[in-house]
Amino acid sequence: MHQSAPSERDGNESGPGLAGVLDRYPGKLSAYAASLIQRRDDPIGRQFLPTLEELDDSSGWVDPLAEEALSPVRSLVHRYPNRALWLVSHECAAHCRFCTRKRRWKDARPLSEGDFEAGLAYLARSPGIRDVLLSGGDPLLLPLDRLERIISSLRAIPHLEVIRIGSRAPGVLPGAVTPELASMLKKYHPIFMNLHFNHPREITTASRQACALLADAGIPLGSQTVLLRGVNDDAAILGALFHGLLTMRVRPYYLMQMDLTAGTAHFRTPISAGLRILQSLRNHISGIAMPQFVIDLPGGHGKVPLVPNSIRAIHEDRAEIVSYTGVQCDYPLLEGEHEELRRLHFG
Repeated sequence: MHQSAPSERDGNESGPGLAGVLDRYPGKLSAYAASLIQRRDDPIGRQFLPTLEELDDSSGWVDPLAEEALSPVRSLVHRYPNRALWLVSHECAAHCRFCTRKRRWKDARPLSEGDFEAGLAYLARSPGIRDVLLSGGDPLLLPLDRLERIISSLRAIPHLEVIRIGSRAPGVLPGAVTPELASMLKKYHPIFMNLHFNHPREITTASRQACALLADAGIPLGSQTVLLRGVNDDAAILGALFHGLLTMRVRPYYLMQMDLTAGTAHFRTPISAGLRILQSLRNHISGIAMPQFVIDLPGGHGKVPLVPNSIRAIHEDRAEIVSYTGVQCDYPLLEGEHEELRRLHFG
């Protein structure tokens, strides 16, 4: 199912240097994902093939979102009051070189029985948690009976109302999505799935079939796209991706500013890039194809949405708002509304 990430495709980088990268950050790449790569520096190769730039740790953190500090028990992250993240899998079909959990690659180990029981016990005694996101690694790479045991155990806890699964398998190992998997998941609704697509070339016949199996099982599908320099930091590329996702019944959910992980600075875009791209896409693609642009703040302080500023001025009786075509329009305000609007908009 997996192969080691190739150390060379075009002859640009090889030898001891890349061996050092792989010693620090091991590589994994499914044969399917490898087949999408045309050259080392294309949008797919750039996501999955190691480069010497990863040895630059001058910026970023090993654990940028403070997941370890926010783990009351091993592999369970409790950051928000009513939600928890449970890292139930140690396997990925492909190692994304910008991954926020690169720290877990080298000595990856499966969730032990003791860790499983401890995580389940913590969730059971935390009635404020109503929503659990299963991640890893990729939960869809777990043996089917193991994944079902996890999900059925969560369903046995009355206050856990929503189960979400984070997976990149439909885009990098679509064969992992089988009728048997879809049939099993269908038994435990409400289940939602957060997928990960970064470029239109990841939308293929095989990925369409994988998403169709999940959607036909009644699972709402969303996609989290990471904004990456040299991969998708372009309005035309992201517009094509977001529209293509809709045709697979996958709702673009987040466009994410890349996490500040050590060894990933070469992927980083300025915040202004995401705002500019979304502003240029507004009303040029369907509204349901427009994701939220978010930053997951360093230190575990949570996600914050960012939007392009369309309000130019706020007066007592009206707000000056610029349309997507650049036309300035006046919108009438209710009496007294301007004070709160100024506070909310300008701080």
